Amino acid sequence: MNISGHMDENEFKGIYSGYDAQRCHFNKAILLGCAGCSRSQRVLIAEREAISCQSRAGHARCGEVLVTLREKAVFALGMTQPGQNLPHGKEVKVECGGLRALARLAGASEPEDIDGVLQTVTKHFGTPAEFPYGDVVRSISLYSLRKRSRGGRGG
Repeated sequence: MNISGHMDENEFKGIYSGYDAQRCHFNKAILLGCAGCSRSQRVLIAEREAISCQSRAGHARCGEVLVTLREKAVFALGMTQPGQNLPHGKEVKVECGGLRALARLAGASEPEDIDGVLQTVTKHFGTPAEFPYGDVVRSISLYSLRKRSRGGRGG
């Protein structure tokens, strides 16, 4: 803990990874409210909130899809090569924009259940490598992060 008694980022990650090896791959999307999942569980550690996955099969499926989303979106995100760690804003675009497009492919308007969406898309198209990424990458590149209000009024 730091001087103010708050847990720093490294301490949080250490405790969280020791608590649950199945950290939700789409945790940013769930925490930001742009997606939900029937297999997720909220975990509170100190004053921080994290998302855990309750399904081994779902965790594996999400991991494979997220890696593929990042690979397919490299050019659209202005990155030079796959495998780079993405900054927070670009990761949010991949997770939220990608899940929104995959939900539409599954016949839903929003990704209210990530596990259900990915199961449906996988049944229809096959492996994540076979998903139609044209529309998915377009959705990632067009996804806009909400702007924070600057100034003292209204937060």
